[in-house]
Parts: sequence; C-alpha cells; structure tokens
Amino acid sequence: MAAPGGERARHWQYAELPGVDLLRARYVRKEFVRHTHEHFVIAAIAEGVEVFHHRGTDQYAGPGALALVDPDTPHTGRAGVPEGWRYGAVYPAPELVAEIAAETTTLRGTPGFVSPVLDDPRAAALVHRVLRAADEGNALAADTLLRVTVTRLLRLNGGTRPQREVRTAGHGIAARARVVLEERMARPPTLEGLAKELGTSPFALLRAFRDAYGMPPHTWLTDARVRRALRLLDAGTAPAAVAAAVGFTDQSHLSRHFSRIVGVPPGAYQRERKNVQDARSRLLLPSGGWQKRQLSQTYAPAAQEPPTEENRTPPSPGTPSGSGSP
Repeated sequence: MAAPGGERARHWQYAELPGVDLLRARYVRKEFVRHTHEHFVIAAIAEGVEVFHHRGTDQYAGPGALALVDPDTPHTGRAGVPEGWRYGAVYPAPELVAEIAAETTTLRGTPGFVSPVLDDPRAAALVHRVLRAADEGNALAADTLLRVTVTRLLRLNGGTRPQREVRTAGHGIAARARVVLEERMARPPTLEGLAKELGTSPFALLRAFRDAYGMPPHTWLTDARVRRALRLLDAGTAPAAVAAAVGFTDQSHLSRHFSRIVGVPPGAYQRERKNVQDARSRLLLPSGGWQKRQLSQTYAPAAQEPPTEENRTPPSPGTPSGSGSP
C-alpha cells in the first residue's frame, strides 16, 4: 500500500507459512505508538535507521541490523534519520520459535531474545530472502529460510525468558482490571469507576497496571482493541462492524489506531488475508521442473548477499510494494 511522501507498506501472509505474518515497508514520518505483538518481531533494516523504545530505553537499528522484540513486550517505532527507514520483517508465532529452539539449540524454558538490536548482516539478508521466497511462491525455500533465520538468531542472541513474578497485591489488582477491560471493551469504565469497582484508588490502580503491563490502562485498552480487531478482520468481519464491536467510535477511528500499531489500514490488512484464503482454496502441486528451478535459485551463492535495488522482492500482482512496525 502506497502512502504520501513515498511511504509504502504491505502486511501479508503466505499460505504455506501458517501463523507467520510478513511485512515489508518504507516509512518516513510514520510513528508507531506503544503497543505489543502476540508473535515475535524479527525486523531487518535495509536502509535508514529505526528508533524504538523498548524496556525503558531508545534502541537504534540501522542497515544490516535487526530489531528483535519478544511477544507481549511494549515498544514503539519511528524514523531515526530524516529519510526514514526501509525494512522487512517476519512475525513467527511463539509456538514455532519454541519448536525451533527445542530442536536446534540448548535453550530450555521459554525462548526469547537477549538484546533488542543485533548487528548481523547475514541474518538480515536471510529475513529478506524469506520474504522474497514467499513472494515467489517458493514454499520449500520460505519455510527452510525462516527456520534457519530463527535458529541463527537464537544461537547468537537467544536466552530464556524470565517466568512471571509471583503476583503482589498490586499485580492482582492489575490482572482483575485487565479482565474487566477485556469483558467490557466496547463500553469500558472510567479510571475512577474501575478503581472503585476493584476497591482501590485511581492512582494506585494506574501504578499497579503500569508495573504489570508496561503501559497505562487506556493505552493497553487501545492495543487490546486492535488485537481483537485483527482476529475479527481475519474472520472476514467488515471493518465498520469491527470498529463497533471493539469499541471504536467509527471506522475512521479504528483505521487511525490500527495504522499506528499494525502499519497498514484495516481494509488493506483484510484484503491480504482474503488473498491468502483464496490461495489456500486453490493450492496445486507444482511441476517437477518448477520445483527444480526454485531450488536452484534458493541455494545459489548470490542469493546470500544483502538485498540491493536490483534484488528487492517485487510487489505481488495488484498490490503496491512495501510493508509495519516492530
């Protein structure tokens, strides 16, 4: 999807990589508000610099570096230089990363990334090759390269994510507040009303919620609304109906917040999902000659080079090039 000022983005899925979101984008003025992802974020910077706030510190990722964010970890995103940044990203599900970690590393427990930025041009190039293979319909290469990428990153920068701390009284209040907000997402109470309902004060609730979830209740609620909107859009619900269901005033309200978190408008997001569903319904077994051609491209030495203007992945038919935020 193209945008004013040369910005463009595409957020899509490939039918042969179920549960993995794919992203390619160039942003200049885009600013991603504090949000989380249910999946891992593995974003490879090709040009420019991205800055993202992560665990209390601004992190900088430039060409050849990767921005790495664990699931459910609050973060932001914006340009670090006037010309913005261009990148490609894959979002593998926690279950897939855990499966790869168990098979290819010595990590035990729930795997995660130690550092949010890793300067590794080889791994960055692998991410772009995953995206290119998905665009070319090369299922074997896309799946193989994704697993190789995740294995390399876990071996270089992997660790065990800490278990949740034993809940204090404050954490208990925050958890109860979260349940209320999830159940009454379309018509949430005020901070004062919620605090009174839970038997605490507004500022005590605010502090407890920030400590537990890394953001205040109203920011968390917007993030949760967009997460639920993603699932409804995946199921085929019209954007206007989604807006009403999750508590946004109208479709434009949904679109504004959705774009600031996902990186593309809800309509563009849903069209890509429909393309994947249509593709799954008409999957055909490729010919032996086609498979040989794709395999030869996958393992050609030149394919290991970082992406350049000449080898950037072309856009899918009918879809402008580009793709969102860590």
